[in-house]
Amino acid sequence: MYETIEVAVDERVAIITLNRPNRMNAISLTLSEEFCQALKEVEANPEVRVIVVKGAGGRAFSSGYDIAEEAEGERYTAASWSERLNHDFEFTQAVWRCKKPTLAAIEGYCLAGGMEFAGMFDVRYCSEDAKFGVVDTRFSTGVATLILPWIVGAQCRELIYTGDIFDAARAEKIGFVTRVFPKESLDAEVIKIAKRMSMVAMECLTWNKRAINQTFEIMGLASALKAGVDAATLLNAMETPEYVQFDTIKREQGMKAALKWRADQFRQYE
Repeated sequence: MYETIEVAVDERVAIITLNRPNRMNAISLTLSEEFCQALKEVEANPEVRVIVVKGAGGRAFSSGYDIAEEAEGERYTAASWSERLNHDFEFTQAVWRCKKPTLAAIEGYCLAGGMEFAGMFDVRYCSEDAKFGVVDTRFSTGVATLILPWIVGAQCRELIYTGDIFDAARAEKIGFVTRVFPKESLDAEVIKIAKRMSMVAMECLTWNKRAINQTFEIMGLASALKAGVDAATLLNAMETPEYVQFDTIKREQGMKAALKWRADQFRQYE
């Protein structure tokens, strides 16, 4: 039924798997559209009370948006950047707007747009080998869903300004994830928690989620996130020297060469 995701139901828990392991579950346009459709279906299923999302293959929850798609087409304009970033923003908003609890089971890499996506879940759990990073900034691109300040507060500044990759222990310490589990037991532990949640009355789950979301929205979350999309659009449309150089290498020499060039810029200070 789907090309890029898998959907299963285990008692009252729906499990959606991002299924592009050969691309480290990078978020393509197809994946984002299929995910939103699947989420609507399990949200509408009266037998489902809790939704768990994970990545296939064991190497990554998601490495972020599939920037290889950009290299296949024409360069973006300000208008097309606005359209694309708002599309990405709507994708990440889907789990926030879902009336049922959403849990992310993060294994391996969770980077850039993948980390933004994970940040919109109600609860995040990860394996000991998980790696996180707002690596978007090292590409000189904007953060389409700027949820990190709402989760970790002022500690987001170093993470966003540097684009550093950090481990599961730090993610737990700063509050980005709730718990860290051994890699081999992550799935089982998350499903166990999800099934405990699913024993709670559906009305209790959905109304509590609604009340919690409204608390954040009263504090200005919706307006702040929209401002973040606008800022990201402007930044991407500026085409900084760093972005132009990366994009040129990516188009002329391939993604591997572009990633090497980017990494070389930071290596002496790592």
